[in-house]
Amino acid sequence: MKHVILGNGPTGVVAAETIRKKRPGDEIVIVGDEHERPYSRMAIPYLLEGKIAESGTLLRHDRNHWEKARIDFVEARATAVDGQARTVALSNGETLAWDTLLLATGSKPVRPPIPGMDLPDVVSCWTLEDARAILSRLRPGARVLQMGAGFIGCIIMEAIATTVGKTGGSLTVVEMGDRMVPRMMTPMASRLIRAWSEKAGVEILTSTRVTGIEVNRPPGGLMSPVAKAKLHPHHVLVSFGDGEKRAFDFVICATGVAPAIDYLKGSGVEIGSLGGIVVDDHMQTTVPGIYAAGDCTESRDFSTGELMVNAIQPNAADQALVAGSNMAGGAAVTRGGLRMNVLETFGLISTSYGQWWGAEGGDHVEAIDEEEFRYLRLEFLENRIVGATVVGRTHHIGALRGLIQTGVRLTPEWKAKLTVDPNLFMDAYLACGQSAA
Repeated sequence: MKHVILGNGPTGVVAAETIRKKRPGDEIVIVGDEHERPYSRMAIPYLLEGKIAESGTLLRHDRNHWEKARIDFVEARATAVDGQARTVALSNGETLAWDTLLLATGSKPVRPPIPGMDLPDVVSCWTLEDARAILSRLRPGARVLQMGAGFIGCIIMEAIATTVGKTGGSLTVVEMGDRMVPRMMTPMASRLIRAWSEKAGVEILTSTRVTGIEVNRPPGGLMSPVAKAKLHPHHVLVSFGDGEKRAFDFVICATGVAPAIDYLKGSGVEIGSLGGIVVDDHMQTTVPGIYAAGDCTESRDFSTGELMVNAIQPNAADQALVAGSNMAGGAAVTRGGLRMNVLETFGLISTSYGQWWGAEGGDHVEAIDEEEFRYLRLEFLENRIVGATVVGRTHHIGALRGLIQTGVRLTPEWKAKLTVDPNLFMDAYLACGQSAA
């Protein structure tokens, strides 16, 4: 059999290696559109900070790993999929036939329709090439504007702020929403993260829109290039919604991502209302023989049973294992994706699990210590914990995931205790989890 995988990120790599273990004699081809060996995007912030070299982003360090595994790579981009003919057309003019096909093309950055977004000094932070572009612009004293304070924005924020801070530069983060990371943290958690970031020297502007970006041109007249550069050292002029204009050396766009699935038009593969590929619990799409995994999918939420786009690497790896097993002839079933967010911001660890926003008909309890930047909120639905948000604590945090993912039912006594002191969740897990087992 021939297995074709579109996407050479962690999802595609895990699926390919899973297939190889189960089908030693099958042909496996991975298609990727970057001129790089397979790497992890999650390592890019560490590269920007100088904590690792580019080699530290690689998923497999042995240059002969793929040759030894007999997994072929094709550098190209998928342009069309034909489910009936079982072929995929590529940007290099090739057409690949397949017996099973995995769609693991992940996400792509979304840029808002603002004048000037196509200027050379407006860069994304999504690929290794983007990271190189940012590093080349991080000159001493650089003033940087970052658009977006969502999950991706907050991940790269520390790396940029730390790097520019060493040379007297500055970072300003603009978020058009009313708070940071609104899709993964409660308002109180977002408030603590903002205060902590500002304490680290980052300027945070929420409820603020960028309305235009232009080249920061020096005034005309008789003036030497050196004098003009001294007068206007910053490369771009940014306009804000309130009419203010400010100059920066460059702009990083981190305003979100969307599933990368443009090549599926006319394929027959169903795209859901959230913009992702609809899959069943076997990670198969609506077209037999075509599977999907990772950030480009809409899969079942473990907590609610509803479809969701759960663009996190642990979820993608779990889906890749299921998809790869089934492409190799297995009958693996996913338990559904668990919403799980982990964010480190200048050493402050924030996490959220499950229905962290709360369940309809449920109740919650909070423990807040703003001075110490510690926060815990538990979401209940009857006698179960269905979601949690934590800031400033890592001890025993895995027990919260266990309580949510295993659906442990609390005794009335333990729920009452947690309502008084939610910090007792580890004791509740041991008491109620063990009795349930």
